[in-house]
Amino acid sequence: MGRHRGSNAADNAPDTRRRANRRRRRRGTGRALAAFAAALAILIGLGVTGYFVLGGRLGCASSSLPLQVAAAPEIAPVLTRLADDFNSTDAAKNRCVTVEVRGADSADVAYSITGAGPTMGGTESQVWIPDSTLWVKTVQRDAADDVVVSTGTSVARSPLVLVTTETVAAEADASDTPLSWDNLVPTQALPDQDAPPYQVHVIDPVNSSSGLATLALVSNSVGTEEGSQTRFIAALQNLQKSIAPDEEAAFTLISEAADDEQAPLLVLSEQAAWRHSTRSGSTVHVIYPDNGTYTLDYPYVLRSDAPEVQLAAEDFRAFLTSQEAQRAIRADGFRSADDSTDPEVLTEKHGFRPEHPGELPTPGEQAAKSLLQAWNQLKLGTRLLTVVDISGSMAEPVPGTGLTRMQVTSMAATQGLTLFPSNAEMGLWEFSVALEGDQDYRETVPIRPLDAEVDGATQHEVLTAALTGLTPKPDGDTGLYDTILAAYQELTEGYAADRVNTLLVLTDGNNDDHDSISLNELLDQLEELYQPDRPVSIIAISFGPDVDPEPLEQIAETTRGAAYTTEDPTEIGEIFLSAFALRISGGGGEEE
Repeated sequence: MGRHRGSNAADNAPDTRRRANRRRRRRGTGRALAAFAAALAILIGLGVTGYFVLGGRLGCASSSLPLQVAAAPEIAPVLTRLADDFNSTDAAKNRCVTVEVRGADSADVAYSITGAGPTMGGTESQVWIPDSTLWVKTVQRDAADDVVVSTGTSVARSPLVLVTTETVAAEADASDTPLSWDNLVPTQALPDQDAPPYQVHVIDPVNSSSGLATLALVSNSVGTEEGSQTRFIAALQNLQKSIAPDEEAAFTLISEAADDEQAPLLVLSEQAAWRHSTRSGSTVHVIYPDNGTYTLDYPYVLRSDAPEVQLAAEDFRAFLTSQEAQRAIRADGFRSADDSTDPEVLTEKHGFRPEHPGELPTPGEQAAKSLLQAWNQLKLGTRLLTVVDISGSMAEPVPGTGLTRMQVTSMAATQGLTLFPSNAEMGLWEFSVALEGDQDYRETVPIRPLDAEVDGATQHEVLTAALTGLTPKPDGDTGLYDTILAAYQELTEGYAADRVNTLLVLTDGNNDDHDSISLNELLDQLEELYQPDRPVSIIAISFGPDVDPEPLEQIAETTRGAAYTTEDPTEIGEIFLSAFALRISGGGGEEE
């Protein structure tokens, strides 16, 4: 028995060991599976959070968040350096974000958002830092589905100043009349005999905040009282004679100015003046206009509604407003958000002042758009045919002048030529009755650009001579209606799509050609000829005590133009500017 039991125990020993080994293997396998599952969970978790090395920057490689910042070109370099510093901070590491800054022209980004102008492309970003809130206001209403949210933060500031040579700055400082926006840009209807001592140059407002702000500053100085629109148009015309396409071209004007020329004054920011003097070593000097100026404010704008992007953008915004970042911004020629400067950068040697020159209000969204519209419409080329009455009544004297109506009209029209740029296309007809056979009109000077060369002279000189030489036809009547129809047909057939096409009528009387078409026939034909997509407008100026203004008012209205009546021919110059104001407002009207 005992042996039998012993025999059984011995026989069962291998089975017991095998079962124990299987239990150990099962326990080992379970532990291995549990460890593998835990490791897998950790790897999955790390994959979700983006970290392969806990707390390590290398873990962001597969899922880092690029925060793209489009900044005005002049501030992009310092922001790029600050972005590099930010990318190494814990805030950037914790969010796994990398800030990338690139320079982008502010107008280019604005036009890409609204589609309102030409753009070079490559303007997409999650953050936009233009040079001025003007652009933000301009685009917000027309942004369509684009997100354009101002954070109310300025990362830098730079007031507009006048930049010139040290000699001119010293002369201006010694003058009894401080320079201000009220006296910088001439706003008279016609040029004075003495040219102003300065010529203000701006960068095209279509592409430049400093240029657009200059329009706003001049508009504010002109005011809103009676006649302000005419003065503003005169100011715009003076500015358009001195446009610079960019900063480099503007500074060239200073370096190349001759001693006998008007002293050039550039309207640019403090930072632009500092940047130029630093790079070129030139001796440009700045002047602060009296009674304040406008300031470029470099707003921080969000262009994304993605929560993770907004959080990252907020971190970078906070970084840029830190004391260390603002110190770096001041070192690059800007004022910090509190308007303080680095006196070792913006030095008194070049005329810079540590105190702010005084803030003038920023134009609103609609004001900015209206200013650009006015500028663009006025900048359009001109194609103008002037028809001048030479009937016998034009020989009558103008009381108090010692001149005839013809002489006063010729002088006013000659002065009016100075309002037009050299590329304006202009021509001249004269009219009475039966000047050439049965024809009431004749071409005196064909339509050509004012700077075109004609037999050794310019078109401007040819027109001036022709206007001076106009002579009334003794006992001549006024063939007004036939002349207007023929001239209108001429302009319609030669319509120039890139220009404002206008017929200017100067007369002292009503139609008294009994063989001509009637007023109703003329109105019907003008209505048929007028094309809204190819508009030719009639501007009529009549003068004299016996003029009936109603026929010309009807004629002008039919072509979406305007009619003006005055008893004083010397007012023709002012009326020219009123006609320009009509172009800006886009509507017609009459003045009595």
